[in-house]
Parts: sequence; C-alpha cells; structure tokens
Amino acid sequence: MNQIPQLIGVFSYLSLLTFGGFMAAFPELKTLTVEDYHWFTFKQIIHMYSIGQISPGPNMMIAALGERVAGPLGAFAAIVAYLLPTCLIALGVGRVWEKFGKRPWAGAIQKGLAPVAVGLILAGLISMARGTFEEWLSFVMAGTACVMILTTRISPVTIIICGALIGVFAFKII
Repeated sequence: MNQIPQLIGVFSYLSLLTFGGFMAAFPELKTLTVEDYHWFTFKQIIHMYSIGQISPGPNMMIAALGERVAGPLGAFAAIVAYLLPTCLIALGVGRVWEKFGKRPWAGAIQKGLAPVAVGLILAGLISMARGTFEEWLSFVMAGTACVMILTTRISPVTIIICGALIGVFAFKII
C-alpha cells in the first residue's frame, strides 16, 4: 500500500508542533509512528532521533523515517511535508511581525510563547527518557553529560564521542 499520503499527513502535522525544535514534537511522533501507523518501534524512533541529533546540521531523521516507510520518494515527501508548512507560516508571520512587531501585544506574545516552547521541549524530553532509561548507567550518563555541558567548557562533540565509546563497551552492542 502506498504510504506517501500518510507520511505527508504525519510530517505536515508534526511540523506545526515544533516550537523550540523537533523535540517538542517527539511525543506526537511516537504516537503517530509507533502506536497509530506501526511503522517503527519506540526504540527505533529513539535511536534514529539520537543519531539525527548528533549529526551536524538539522536533524534529518525525518528523511530516514520517510525512506524506511516508503523508499527514496518517502524521504523526499517527508522532508517537503515537514518543511513546507512551517516555511510558509514563518514567511507570513515574518511579514506581519515586520508591520506590527513594535506593538505592546507583540512583546506579550513573545513572552507567552517562550514558556510554552520550554514546556513542549520538556514533554518531548520526558517522553524520550521513558524509552531510554532502562539501566542505571543510562541515568548516570545523561546526568553526567548534562552537568558537563552546564558547568564546563568541554565540547559537546567530546561528550558525544565519550558517550558512544561507553555505549560500545558497557552495553555490548558490537
């Protein structure tokens, strides 16, 4: 069965939830791709998201998800469906903001949207954590990475490489 229309629907919808980044849409991504359409397991989504996050540039896991569901055309459809709605909205809002951005209500909107974005990101983080923390070492690694990012000047790349090496040896993936 052709999954392209479903991919377009899913990723167009998800694009509208990404205030603050794709993590904000993660709970709904899980619901749609794991529970509703059964395209992936929760573990697969977590792994694909993680690889997408540590790769340079924007998180292109969308292309990987689309490709796995419907081949190269699915990858293309998922990317366009994900990017087009928000691009069009951003262009429209940008024009309106250019005209009315100095009004008092514009600042109030910005102050109201910032905590909402944080809440959406936290919901995504909690959703992902539920599928990630299966052993104590995962908690320790996450906590250590967080503390190191917040309190040192160690490059995130170094922390990512260390996490990957610990994973290879501690979780015996190879």
